[in-house]
Amino acid sequence: MAFGSRPTGSGKHRGSSRLSRKTAGYAGIAALATTGVVGSLAAPAFAADNGNNNHSQDNALGAVVVAEDLPGDIADQAESQQRAAEQAAAKAQAEAEAKQRAAEAKRLAEAKAKAEREAAERAAREEERKRLNTFVAPVPGGISTQYHAGGGMWSSGSHTGIDFRAASGTSVRAVGLGTVVEAGWGGAYGNNVVIKHNDGTYTQYGHMTSLSVSVGQQVTPGQQIGLSGSTGNSSGPHLHFEARTGADYGSDIDPVAYLRSHGVSL
Repeated sequence: MAFGSRPTGSGKHRGSSRLSRKTAGYAGIAALATTGVVGSLAAPAFAADNGNNNHSQDNALGAVVVAEDLPGDIADQAESQQRAAEQAAAKAQAEAEAKQRAAEAKRLAEAKAKAEREAAERAAREEERKRLNTFVAPVPGGISTQYHAGGGMWSSGSHTGIDFRAASGTSVRAVGLGTVVEAGWGGAYGNNVVIKHNDGTYTQYGHMTSLSVSVGQQVTPGQQIGLSGSTGNSSGPHLHFEARTGADYGSDIDPVAYLRSHGVSL
């Protein structure tokens, strides 16, 4: 008896593994699951002839296996979508909170800047108020002739003011805040200026060589009102300064005491 190789039928092949059938089944079942068609996959297999019975049973088994796994896959997908939605919501909330914090920080910064600006403005107003209420000496020089000094140079028989040493052309300043009520030639006083102050008192500046203010003008402490000289009844360059209770001659008061009462040291 001769032995030979067993011929391999060209029409036969190895059947697909269960894993392969399961993988293939996923593709079909995933597409049909939502329409309720999964159950129909097994029915035609059982209706086939006996020759294809084993193959049909295998197909039915693969469909059942896939159908059993499908709910878990759908649940995983839903959970993944829920996580993505929660992350998106958390991101949106974080962005909204960041915007809110930024807006609050901006509001606080603006409020702080406003408060600082208002404080600076109040300080500036207070400083200006103090400056306007401050009195200064009319010229930097010392006193050469005292108040009520006697002599024939004065028609009243005594000096009605004080004389400050001042070279010709020295800047003469208003001693305090007030309004100019006289500016021009004043007879024996030469070129002179009279200022009414806020407390109702008056000051006079005489013998100036030139004037730099006019009647009705508001002046501030230390503002230049003219230049010293020797005009009128004068023996040489100096500034004649008077303090008065009224605008006219004869209402004079002690100018040294007047200036000292307003904080001016002489």
